[in-house]
Amino acid sequence: MDPKLLEILVCPVTKGPLVYDRERQELISRSARLAYPVRDGIPVMLEEEARKLAEDELAR
Repeated sequence: MDPKLLEILVCPVTKGPLVYDRERQELISRSARLAYPVRDGIPVMLEEEARKLAEDELAR
């Protein structure tokens, strides 16, 4: 994930910051409790494509 791209991307739901999880290939929005997938290096910033985060994942 390009660090410059990560600087300008925000959660489409909350407009809050995102954290890149390299292992899972996801962009994490803790404020929205969602994980957006990154497919072939391209972030999929659609709420309907996002995975809901479990409580234990929010603590990481």
